[in-house]
Amino acid sequence: MTLTSAAITLFIGYTLCYAALCAVSPFGNCRKCRGFGFQLIKDRKGRLRPGKLCRRCHGDRKRIRIGRHLFNIASHIYRTGTR
Repeated sequence: MTLTSAAITLFIGYTLCYAALCAVSPFGNCRKCRGFGFQLIKDRKGRLRPGKLCRRCHGDRKRIRIGRHLFNIASHIYRTGTR
């Protein structure tokens, strides 16, 4: 088995695993707040407490995965094209 065929096999395996992940769990944690919904700030004693709502997810704590977003776009184009 050559290096190219091994790389192609690895890429196809990774793609299938990511597609399965997007099908099972279409939403992931927000990258900015790491799924908390707000930024953590420290008070004067050094204790962590919730701060302002996350500007990226607006406190929803979740984001849609890139693969699921692409699937939604493709299915929308297919639906509007077959009407």
